[in-house]
Amino acid sequence: MVLKCIAIDDEPLALRLISEYVSRFPTLQLIQTFDDAVSGAEFLNNKPVDLLFIDINMPDITGIDLVRSLEIKPIIIFTTAYKNFAYEGFELEALDYILKPIDFKRFEKAVEKAIDYHQYKTKTPSELPDECLYVYSEYRMVKIELSAIEYIESMEDYIRIHLTNAKPILTLMPLKKVLEKLPSDKFQRIHRSYIIPVNKIRSIQNRKVKLTAVELPVSESYLDFVRNWMKFR
Repeated sequence: MVLKCIAIDDEPLALRLISEYVSRFPTLQLIQTFDDAVSGAEFLNNKPVDLLFIDINMPDITGIDLVRSLEIKPIIIFTTAYKNFAYEGFELEALDYILKPIDFKRFEKAVEKAIDYHQYKTKTPSELPDECLYVYSEYRMVKIELSAIEYIESMEDYIRIHLTNAKPILTLMPLKKVLEKLPSDKFQRIHRSYIIPVNKIRSIQNRKVKLTAVELPVSESYLDFVRNWMKFR
């Protein structure tokens, strides 16, 4: 597997650095670099790639506007000297957001995430190993191991994913959508506000599900799950 990528940046030094960094990864193929956003946009509209490294603050058109204009969006890694564009990057579901000057270790971390995510999104549901979930949180794509999920809580437009031995992750996503991303044999909705991992159920009593570290209510709509679970215990 090789990810085809391009880099767009109006700073020649930044392009040389990204080119040199990319050359260290056999799984990346740098197709071309562009020192202006317009040429880069024309290329992308005719030749889609897997991964795009792009600066944000450029003349003529910003990296944000360029990405927003693309019909087919590659995996996006923003490279910029400015912190104040993080929210816009989040809106466009950028994989990562690297601040300049770009450190190789930080670049390597972003590339490894891109490779991992590319493998995840190009597999069919039957090929997925049911071991992880990707969500956007704190302006970046975050990988969550399914085994670490204690339960998922709805907070109107957001969900909070409670984890074992880690702080909860908050992401903008309805509960219904995250349920579609989870293996149906391993996760169950028990309430309009909660999804739980079935293997962490310790007991069910009086319409309450006791998990490893918390007890949650079961609503009327999901009592069939309770009955089925108890039937086989």
